[in-house]
Amino acid sequence: MRPPSENHIVLTLNCGSSSLKFGLFSARGAGLERLIHGEAEAIGTPQARFSATVHAGEPISETVAIATPADAAQRVFALLADRSAPEPSAVGHRIVHGGPSVRRHCVINAEILAELEAAQIFAPLHTPPAIKVLKLAQAHYQAQPHVACLDTAFHFPLPDVARRLPIAAALQADGVERYGFHGLSCESIVHQLGGSIPERLVIAHLGSGSSVTAVLAGRSIDTTMGLTPSGGVMMATRSGDLDPGLLAFLIGRHGLDRDRLEATIDRDAGMKGVSGLSGDMRQLRAAHGDPGATLATRMFVYSVRKAIAGMAAALEGIDQLVFTGGIGENDAETRAEVSAGLSWLAIPHVRVLPAKEDEQIARHALSLERGRR
Repeated sequence: MRPPSENHIVLTLNCGSSSLKFGLFSARGAGLERLIHGEAEAIGTPQARFSATVHAGEPISETVAIATPADAAQRVFALLADRSAPEPSAVGHRIVHGGPSVRRHCVINAEILAELEAAQIFAPLHTPPAIKVLKLAQAHYQAQPHVACLDTAFHFPLPDVARRLPIAAALQADGVERYGFHGLSCESIVHQLGGSIPERLVIAHLGSGSSVTAVLAGRSIDTTMGLTPSGGVMMATRSGDLDPGLLAFLIGRHGLDRDRLEATIDRDAGMKGVSGLSGDMRQLRAAHGDPGATLATRMFVYSVRKAIAGMAAALEGIDQLVFTGGIGENDAETRAEVSAGLSWLAIPHVRVLPAKEDEQIARHALSLERGRR
């Protein structure tokens, strides 16, 4: 299945806390062809699955023990070797948070890697496993450039009224400001809209992690997530925005240390915490009549609806609303419930578009790889 030698080949690795999406792309000129793509999901659980689609081949789907995203990456490398896939000329990595120093998509060197490692504290669910996958990939593909594609880059720089957090100025020296996330997803929506992008666009990326972003003339001007991917709307297992006094209460009354506090707001909160069942919207929708599941979905819809209205205020109107992400693309019930509460906005156009993050990673990796030649 090896493409012609003049093609550029890029491997994309999109690492989550319990998942790894991957893609192998061939590029000639401005076009991208997906050769292989797939995902390892529910990593670290008995339900772990590995699936892949190989161009002109039978799909692969298997339940297999995968303990960590790094183990999933090893499975990806084995698949590529087994299918005689072409060697990539570059490897692109989704990095959720680069901290205050790494704000643009860039080729990774020792200095950049050190900055990314220092920024792990900003996204403890996402960045540590991504760094492990990155190092494993560097060892496997030693001759190729590795590119960091930042989920924060699309939001840099936000206007000062959106970027600045209402805390003492001295804390900004620690990088305390609004960064915003799901930037690669937002970039992919802007790319798909192309010349038809409206002046005032709101993107609702709804999935295990969810955020709502205001885009004015193609640029992010505000977004719900802030310093970390924990803030904003209610999510699957993350709380979203909370009264900051609650954190002081939990520390003072219950003596929570940093790890227990992080687990409380990132792993055991959101729809999982409210329902007592799961943070997976599919399971909550299937739990007909369960009061906890019903309340969790209602609260999720309510928080998203409020966020969209807030972004419409930031834009001084809204010309188009785009739903994307796992829930946004696949759960028509959620889209209908969110939209029903926004009829007063009289949104001219509501669309559903896929979050093509891996294609964006491939574009950035190829651009930076070609720039080094």
